[in-house]
Amino acid sequence: MTKLIDEFRRGWQGIAQPSLPFSAGFAAGCLVLSTIARWAVAQIRPDVFFTPYFPAVFFAAAVGGARIGIATAIAGGLLGVTINFSNATVDTARLALLAIFWTVCGFAIWGVENYRTIVAQQRENSRRLIEEEEYRKLLIAELQHRLKNKTSTIHAVLHQILQDQPQIWGSIDRRLRALSATDDLIARLDGNGCDIKDMLHSELGPYGHVRFNLNGDPLFLPAKLAVSLALIFHELATNAGKYGAFSSGRGLLQVSWTVSENRLNVTWDETEGPAVENVGPAGFGTKLLQSALRGFDGGTDIRYLKTGVHCTMQCRIPAS
Repeated sequence: MTKLIDEFRRGWQGIAQPSLPFSAGFAAGCLVLSTIARWAVAQIRPDVFFTPYFPAVFFAAAVGGARIGIATAIAGGLLGVTINFSNATVDTARLALLAIFWTVCGFAIWGVENYRTIVAQQRENSRRLIEEEEYRKLLIAELQHRLKNKTSTIHAVLHQILQDQPQIWGSIDRRLRALSATDDLIARLDGNGCDIKDMLHSELGPYGHVRFNLNGDPLFLPAKLAVSLALIFHELATNAGKYGAFSSGRGLLQVSWTVSENRLNVTWDETEGPAVENVGPAGFGTKLLQSALRGFDGGTDIRYLKTGVHCTMQCRIPAS
């Protein structure tokens, strides 16, 4: 019984074509039920000959396919002509109704078969997308593994070379650890999300917790938005370490954020850093800052003030 139910489910959902004996038996059962329904209707309206067989044709075609549907339509039409539940005789009107019945059945079978084809294509596309997603995850995991190995190798080589220069090594070590922490954070965020304060602590922590101040209420960021902001914060922190507040002994950073009507506003404000005098042409980092939040109906505005870099970010927080 379980096997028959499973075969019916697979045929109804278009996963696989049922066996011929099952399809024929199912169609015959539909015809029997339709004939019983026709007899019941004939107690009230004896001139209904073909209408009860429409459901039989539909279900037979939906489960067994077009050929079984056509066979059911032919059989239903013949039953409507040959079986009488009254004293009425076969006349021209009944034959005309038979022609109409077969025409409508033809359109119904075509529609069911077309629907089955579309469903099968959608199922195949879904299968391919799932396979591509699994391959993407595998590829990303492999790239992350190789990136960690390369970062570790670079870290070890530089430590070996600069072990006699602790001041230079301390500066480089801090930046390498910040880069590695951001890579790990982005990998963890893929499909998860995190709190914005945890993200900023992970990104800015290697520069020293006394060098920055965070102001804002706890805010959980969905995965895609979290990844975009992580890339922006990493770019800003890297620039702060090279040219901005973190490159100066007295430099400070303040990051604040607010949420209003489901929109996030973030302010990145550096002070006591070197004055930015000459700004070169836009590079990859600047283009990243300008485009990373477009997918969330947002953007960034970065200004180079005498007191340091001042950047504002605003975007929509996705509902999920």
